[in-house]
Amino acid sequence: MATNQEIWLQLTSEEPLEPDLPICDPHHHLWDRPESPDSPGSRYLLDDLVQDIGGGHNIIKTVFIDCRAMYRADGPPEMKIVGETEFVQGIAAQSASGQYGPTRVAAGIVSHADLRLGTKVSEVLEAHLTASPNRFRGIRHSSVWDENIQRNYMNSPRGLLLDAKFREGFECLQKYSLSFDAWLYFHQLPELTDLAQSFPETTIILDHIGGPLGVGPYAGQRSEVFRQWRKDIAKLSTCNNVYIKLGGMGMPIIGFGWSELEAPPDSLELAEAMSPYFNWCIEKFGVDRCMFESNFPVDKVSCSYTVMWNAFKRIVQDFSSSEKAALFYDTAQKAYRLKDN
Repeated sequence: MATNQEIWLQLTSEEPLEPDLPICDPHHHLWDRPESPDSPGSRYLLDDLVQDIGGGHNIIKTVFIDCRAMYRADGPPEMKIVGETEFVQGIAAQSASGQYGPTRVAAGIVSHADLRLGTKVSEVLEAHLTASPNRFRGIRHSSVWDENIQRNYMNSPRGLLLDAKFREGFECLQKYSLSFDAWLYFHQLPELTDLAQSFPETTIILDHIGGPLGVGPYAGQRSEVFRQWRKDIAKLSTCNNVYIKLGGMGMPIIGFGWSELEAPPDSLELAEAMSPYFNWCIEKFGVDRCMFESNFPVDKVSCSYTVMWNAFKRIVQDFSSSEKAALFYDTAQKAYRLKDN
C-alpha cells in the first residue's frame, strides 16, 4: 500500500529528460531505524532505492554516505560504527548480483569515524577497510553547528574542524588514501577552507553546497545568506583538493518549503530555485570538481527522484556533452576513485 508521501509525490510526475545520459549518484543513504521515544521508525533499503531510481534516468552506480545505520550492538564504542560498512557491503553485494537491476548500488562506501580519537582512529579506518576492501572510500564526520538550529545526532561541537585532536585524526586519512566528506552550514565554510589549506593532499568533498540555511534566524534572509555563501564558496574553491556536491536543497532546513506544498514542485520550479547556487559553484569550482547528488531519501520529502534529476538536467541543458559527463558521472567517479565495473 502506498504511503501518504508516495501518494503526494505522484501528484507531480514527469518523463526523464536525456534518459541515456550516464549518472553516478554520489550521495544517498540506506537505513532501517526502529521507532524510539525521540523519533518514528523509518526504512530505506535496497528495494526502496531501486524503486526510486527506476523512473527512467540512467543511474549506472551510486555512493553510499554515512547515516549512522546498523552500528554493531557490542564491542568498543569507537568500533561499533564499523557495523554500517558491514551492512552496506552486504547490500552492495546484493546489487552486484544483478537481480536488482543494472545499477551498481554502493559502488563506493563512505562511513563515519570519530576523528577526535587522534591517531587511534587508524584502528577504526583499518576495520572499515577490512569490512569492505574494494568499496570503502572515505569517512564523513559531520561538523554541523548552529546555536539556533538543533539536528539530533548531527549536532557537533562548535569549531570541530579547527580542533587539534580532530586534525590529528584527519591527518590519518592520507595514509590510507581516504577522502573526507564535509557536512556543515554556510557560516562554517571558512573553517573548512582552513582545513583544506592545512591538508592540501587530502581529498575533501563538500556535501549539499555547504548548507545555505533558510530557517530559524535565517528565514526571510535568503539574499543576505546567499551573499555570504557566495563569498565563502569562492574562497573555498581556491583549494584544489576540494570537490563540491550540487544537491541537498530539498532539505527543509534550506527553507524553500517544498515539502509543505499541496503538490510537489516540478523540475522547472526546482531548477529556477537551485540554478543561482549551482551555477555559482560550477563557475568557481569548474565541472571537474562539481557533481550532482540526490541526497535520497532525505530530499525525497520535497520531490521524486525522477523530477529531481530532471531539474539538474534543466540547469545545465546548454552545457557541452563533455561538461555534462563530468557533472553527472566523471567527477564522482574520480573523487571517489570508483572502478569502471
